[in-house]
Amino acid sequence: MSHTVLQILLLAIVGVPLAGAVAALLPAPPGLKGRSPEQAVLRHGVTVTGAVLALTVALAAGFDHDRPARMQATTDVSWIPALGIRFHLGVDGVSLPLLVLTSLLTFLCALYSYHRVPDGPSPKAFVALLLLLEAGTLASFAVLDLVLFFLAFETVLVPMYFLIARWGGEGRERGAWRFVLYTLLGSVVMLLGLLLVGIKGGTFDMVALATDNGSGLSHSTQVIAVLAIGAGLAVKAPMFPLHSWLPDAHTAAPTVGSVLLAGVLLKMGTYGIVRIVLPMAPDGAHTFAPYLAAFAAVGIVYGSLVCLALARRGSGGDLKRLIAYSSVGHMGFVLLGISTLTPTGVNAALFANIAHGLITGLLFFLVGGIKDRYGTTDLDRLSGPTGAALYGRAPRLGGLLAFGAVASLGLPGLAGFWGEMLAMFASFRPADGLSRPAYLTFMALAGLGTLLTAAYLLVVVRRVCMGGDGERHPAAEAGPVLADVRPYELAAWTPLVVLTVLAGLWPAALLGLTDPAVQQLLGGGN
Repeated sequence: MSHTVLQILLLAIVGVPLAGAVAALLPAPPGLKGRSPEQAVLRHGVTVTGAVLALTVALAAGFDHDRPARMQATTDVSWIPALGIRFHLGVDGVSLPLLVLTSLLTFLCALYSYHRVPDGPSPKAFVALLLLLEAGTLASFAVLDLVLFFLAFETVLVPMYFLIARWGGEGRERGAWRFVLYTLLGSVVMLLGLLLVGIKGGTFDMVALATDNGSGLSHSTQVIAVLAIGAGLAVKAPMFPLHSWLPDAHTAAPTVGSVLLAGVLLKMGTYGIVRIVLPMAPDGAHTFAPYLAAFAAVGIVYGSLVCLALARRGSGGDLKRLIAYSSVGHMGFVLLGISTLTPTGVNAALFANIAHGLITGLLFFLVGGIKDRYGTTDLDRLSGPTGAALYGRAPRLGGLLAFGAVASLGLPGLAGFWGEMLAMFASFRPADGLSRPAYLTFMALAGLGTLLTAAYLLVVVRRVCMGGDGERHPAAEAGPVLADVRPYELAAWTPLVVLTVLAGLWPAALLGLTDPAVQQLLGGGN
């Protein structure tokens, strides 16, 4: 496929959802209203996100897979000449999988919402915010200018805040405010770091700065820049102990808000570290790598212990909050892989990013389905004598929950296995100059985290799927048979199941894309 066609595709991928967000607020044409204006705008959301997904698939098909390290579909024009800011877009093997993941999850959320729109204000505003969120996220993975990256990074704050605050559940105001305040404070610090790199490096162009590989920045400048940029990105990642906004935001968010928050928004933080910090300030990254690894390892164990406590009988744990805390642990593996500063570790991080998006997106969809049926996500109520007992009352839903759980715990043959295994493998032999004994300790902590993850997820499956706190309870099985997986749920969830299996059985498809690009980023464009 020609460069011009790819260029148009990438511009359309970023621009179509933005135009769709504006169109969603306009009155529907008379012939497209359907049964009601509300149905028309929800169908508009499905149509626009479906078109973006089709464009992304076309871009992936036309992408030169033999040269994934080269920036393709590039657009580079002057935007603000006085400040040296350019409208620069492009895609390589690092960003392409994230573009596909974002467009897929947003389409599935729009499809799910068409049949099950969350309670709240006007559906017009809901669809417009969903499309604006997609536009900002896609732009974050496609832009190649530091200032544009910051603008795209900030764009997602507004729609996610309103999705939580207006369409969320109990505690939505608190969850929305904590989300926006933590992220905004981190972004202010990040902006200072980005400006420092751009001014000292003489350009805001991310490709040029990555190619220079920090040669134009002194050691002290790199250290300050990594501290500032890393702090802002770590909040979004979310890295322990900067994660405390996450459980409240996830618990209060509507189902589709949780899916997108976990599936793609968290990836913006780790993507920024790989795209900006590692190639542009390698000396600063080397200085802070052991500290990043330590926080990542502690986060893995901490997240698993909190989940184990929430899963315990009588703790009053919330299933949605438990999955939110599990993200702290899973994203800890991503950060651990990055901290090794090796191609193996960074590839592990990028693979784990995609796997976490697929698996945790599926789990939040399933929890939303359980809440729709039972009106609660309280584990004690779901596992009581009159609780869910999904194997007896909704066996397909129970089977999908069990599948999501074993995928999340890293069962070999599913997507969750490869990222975590490769991250620990990279910790066994980190980059030169990093303390191997320290990283062996971090590897051991990560291994402990995998055992704890298996423990709490198996407890959850036993309690929710079997009922009666793990024993087949006659009262639970004698209750009314609830609706099992509905057709629209099957349509929204099946792609995530299929891709989780395919990524687990054929990891080379993804690693073959990311590895050459990672080698080039770490090698300063060589």
